[in-house]
Amino acid sequence: MDGISLLTITVLAVFVGFEVVSKVSSTLHTPLMSGANAIHGIILVGAIIVAGQATHPWVLAVALLAVVLATANLVGGFVVTDRMLEMFRGRKEKPAKPAPGVGAPGVAQPETKENTEATR
Repeated sequence: MDGISLLTITVLAVFVGFEVVSKVSSTLHTPLMSGANAIHGIILVGAIIVAGQATHPWVLAVALLAVVLATANLVGGFVVTDRMLEMFRGRKEKPAKPAPGVGAPGVAQPETKENTEATR
């Protein structure tokens, strides 16, 4: 295939992928991301295998670039999935602060004007 055909196929694949992903409902985005992460893991393993069996320096360079890009894509997918799951987790309540002068039993309180006046 010549370069124009490959470029045309790539552009069409980008448009089809964008249309398919944009039609997915919001409840299915998390499973979709998990599936995409699994595919990116397989791509990373394939890039590592190709890099290990490279015989020419340019093949090794392209394979190592593929390893770097696949790793970045895989890690980025996990980060985005974690952020999406964080939206569904409940907010943690902060513990209430104790009133001034009230502390844990058996723990000495710092000496303040209120503490010294209350003990007189």
